Amino acid sequence: MLKNCMGIINLDENEDRIRELTRNRSLASVPIAGRYRIIDFILSNMTNAGIDNIGIFTKMQSRSLMDHLGNGRPWDLNRKIDGLRTFNFAHINPEIDDIYNFSSNIEYFYKSKQEYIILSSSYMICNIDFKKAVDFHQNSENDVTVIYKKVVNADKNFLLCEVLNIDDDGRLQSVGKNIGNMQDANICMEIYIMKKDLFIELVREGVTTGNFRKVKNAIYNSLDRYRVGTYEFKGYLRCINSLKAYYKTSMELLNHGIRKQLFLDERPVYTKASDEVPARYYENSDVKNSIIGNGCIIEGNIENSIIFRKVKVGKGVVLKNCIVLQNGIIGNGSKLTNIITDKYVEIAPGKELKGDEDIPLVVEKKRIL
Repeated sequence: MLKNCMGIINLDENEDRIRELTRNRSLASVPIAGRYRIIDFILSNMTNAGIDNIGIFTKMQSRSLMDHLGNGRPWDLNRKIDGLRTFNFAHINPEIDDIYNFSSNIEYFYKSKQEYIILSSSYMICNIDFKKAVDFHQNSENDVTVIYKKVVNADKNFLLCEVLNIDDDGRLQSVGKNIGNMQDANICMEIYIMKKDLFIELVREGVTTGNFRKVKNAIYNSLDRYRVGTYEFKGYLRCINSLKAYYKTSMELLNHGIRKQLFLDERPVYTKASDEVPARYYENSDVKNSIIGNGCIIEGNIENSIIFRKVKVGKGVVLKNCIVLQNGIIGNGSKLTNIITDKYVEIAPGKELKGDEDIPLVVEKKRIL
């Protein structure tokens, strides 16, 4: 168990390409897979590895995230010593500058007893064994270990993610961007393992010299000073950095084989519990290859869709390839194809909405008349 590691989840992701779902919430708190939030995966990865001290550095509009996290009890982080800590008072967008956010809370790092840090973003969806990654880091004698995945479909997935150029010894040589012009790529998972003292040194240097404004850029710009190695992750990975990626990943999770790669018995994915009665299916309803949340009332036809809890699907409704977030109402006789509806959205009876297979139509929090 990684009692000597602290986890830092840095919500510095660029949300511009998924603004339809992040206008009033952070990307980390976007619902996914019928009952989870995006942040649940990295949080569960850390707690499954025995990490007891986790700090989350958030940004503005974090009410939804704070409500979801609470005191950290679903992840066994409601502790008097260590546990879950959230830092939600940065004046600078962490997408541009996270050095000063860390510097403003540097006492948190000084007071932590752990020797190592796992620094991670939230939008990489995976189920990783951090114990193996940390063992590799310690045995390799790297100053920093960057976790990546080797993919063969970079022209269709992981667009604008960072790409690692690695030598034959596993050392990081340079970092670029995936612009979709190649199939094979080493996709950076934006997970970094290092000693806490080195992390503090990078933060201090960034503040005093002004040479860099983000910790990961400090690492990338110091390849000649530090031994920066890499660790290959071989499991299922997706990056939710756009609306297209969110929709495509959600639809993938309807595949039982893919779900088995992500939701493992030995490393469960935890989330905030919301106790509801089971979904109720009426006599004329028809549901195929879909995820249906608790508390739903289903009277219509649903195919290849994800329906979150407490959604009402009326009589004669036809839903295909849709994502309906919680407390939605789909009026009688409506037909929706390739649609995402936000929480509390009500679709009036008889409406017909159709989005594109690659870029779905998003209905935000207002009634469709």
